[in-house]
Amino acid sequence: MTLKKTATLGAPLLVLLVLALIFPYLVDPYTIHVSNVSMIFGLLAIGLFLSMGIAGQFDLAQVAFLGVGAYTAAILTLHAGWSFWPAALAGVVLAILVSLLVGIPALRVQSHYLAIVTLGLSLAFISLVINLPLAGQAEGLSGVPAPTFFGIDLGDDYLFYYLGLFFLVLGIAFAAFIVHTRLGRRLRAMRDDDLAAAAMGTRVPVLRMIAFAFGGLYGGVAGALYAGLIRFVAPESFSLANMFLLLAMVIIGGRHSLPGVVIGAVGLIFVRSWLADFSIYAQLGYGALVVIFVVFLPTGIAGIPARLIKLWRRRRSSEQAGGLGVAPYVPFAVDLPGAVNGPPEGAPIVLEVTQVVKAFKGLRALDGVSIRVREGEIRGLVGPNGSGKTTLFNVMSGIHPPTSGTVEILGERSTSTPSYRLSLRGVARTFQNLRLFALLSVRENVQMGVDRTKSRWGWRYIFRPLFVLRSERRMRQEADEILERYGLLKMADAVPSELSYGAQRRVEIARAMATKPKLPCWTNPPPG
Repeated sequence: MTLKKTATLGAPLLVLLVLALIFPYLVDPYTIHVSNVSMIFGLLAIGLFLSMGIAGQFDLAQVAFLGVGAYTAAILTLHAGWSFWPAALAGVVLAILVSLLVGIPALRVQSHYLAIVTLGLSLAFISLVINLPLAGQAEGLSGVPAPTFFGIDLGDDYLFYYLGLFFLVLGIAFAAFIVHTRLGRRLRAMRDDDLAAAAMGTRVPVLRMIAFAFGGLYGGVAGALYAGLIRFVAPESFSLANMFLLLAMVIIGGRHSLPGVVIGAVGLIFVRSWLADFSIYAQLGYGALVVIFVVFLPTGIAGIPARLIKLWRRRRSSEQAGGLGVAPYVPFAVDLPGAVNGPPEGAPIVLEVTQVVKAFKGLRALDGVSIRVREGEIRGLVGPNGSGKTTLFNVMSGIHPPTSGTVEILGERSTSTPSYRLSLRGVARTFQNLRLFALLSVRENVQMGVDRTKSRWGWRYIFRPLFVLRSERRMRQEADEILERYGLLKMADAVPSELSYGAQRRVEIARAMATKPKLPCWTNPPPG
């Protein structure tokens, strides 16, 4: 986020914060209690926003993470004699560990299969606490001690309001920090196209586990606060009905928008309190709203302004006979030493494919293919559709392992090396069918190529956040330089779908070259 945008948002955010601080002096005790519950569900919704909306993992176990945090805090305070804050911390840690366990199926299955698996695990949690004497079985646990802060009892709803507000603001700030820096960009890229994300150096399995860990973190914090507020923990608080309510919050608010999910969570909790005497009709209403939003407004309430702006731009561009999609072609060249006169004498071999075979259930797409490329040399593959050209590129770039044969890249055996490692080693590629990240801007697509960091770099988010922000600014500047070279700077804030096919192809090439490749592989040759 640029300094100008931050300054523009600063004043409204300050006004909202001031209103939130004086809110308890303007309302009755019941409204304050509902506000406390809504802030807890706001935290829970942010966790689902990060795991599902940003990372694309269909996690239906988020309410179970809430239950793990709440039950852990309750059990440790009631049965082990712990004070509230150590018990709450233990609940958060255990919720994260459980979320990682729940996330293991995400390494093998995705989409609705993952939703079914996580839903089953959520049902297993409810069955466990109903039959576990330590958890109070179906009756639950009552008398959970209220949190204290330097001797101040926060059991009063008015005082607890400020505790909940602190954690909600902190949770929003941390989520915004994640979303608008490289980790969030990688999560969004994985959501849009995990194959292309891996080709850009993203370790997709690790990111999937990180996404679930975020869900566990926010679920654990929300659960501990829930136990401290309600002072009673029972299985019905973590039922499928509440999971569906949480899902409705995220979908109606806008699953890709952080403000949207918070507004959706707070709004639906208040609606639920107003319709407490009509719970059956309320459930029907939630279901109808979800269907309406999924069909007619998939980006939720938060997406309404963007849709209106898009319609206005489309109308304006049609009136002016111009727009982002009609981009002038800007010639460019790819710098490869010796590309004109051939490789220099004794140039090292950068790619050697030897007798590669690739079979798909009896169909041999590749049968004993060999190719050798030296530094500075350009080689082309020609042939009719279905002859195996793309399959060979997929084998060379680590997307598909060969059935037999060997691949050596930059002097190292790479036969079974995954694509993200090859990308970090210096291999870049484009795809026959465009694989741009649909919901990332043109600039963010190119930043995915600029970003060469490894997964272990993530510890800096906790211990060196200012360094993360400084490096983000440097990456943005580098991406803008690349965009200017390829004649795309004026389109930097557009999404790929707003561009013509030629401009989209140019973005993909710019993204590949942003990785500073030692071995670029073009599935379609660059124009010019």
